[in-house]
Amino acid sequence: MISVRRITMDDPLYAQSVAVRESELLKPIGLDLAKFKAMFPGVEERFEHFVAVFDHPNGPRVVGTALLLPNQSPSGPAAGSGKLMQMAVDRQRQGEGIGTKLVVAVERRAFGEIGLRSLFCHARDTAYGFYESLGWEYDSDVFTEAGVPHRRMVFKAPGDPE
Repeated sequence: MISVRRITMDDPLYAQSVAVRESELLKPIGLDLAKFKAMFPGVEERFEHFVAVFDHPNGPRVVGTALLLPNQSPSGPAAGSGKLMQMAVDRQRQGEGIGTKLVVAVERRAFGEIGLRSLFCHARDTAYGFYESLGWEYDSDVFTEAGVPHRRMVFKAPGDPE
């Protein structure tokens, strides 16, 4: 059984979350958490951290992660918007709906609890279809970020007129 929960950096699951981010996202582009933190000082502490946890007989195991940066717009800090970042699922568990559960949890927090009006992300070229299947829409042409083709994708709060 997979459950999704929000954690803090003090949570025992945080180290496992970082390991998933590093193996699936950061190391392939030559980074680790220390380099990420050096590039973006103070941002790690501002993220809301979400983990997908498998209840393994030897203890909980993080199999996916996503980050929410509230009050962030494509042009910088802004109330009402948020950025979904570093969404990753353990390679061995991809295709099981874990990514969908993570995105839904982030959307629930952003729209239902914080009251944001929109979310955006920079989706890798391999993830466009995933986000489209969840109702996200393209908001940019293709651009290169960290040496990988991306597009900005957005999702508006249900019922938001904008």
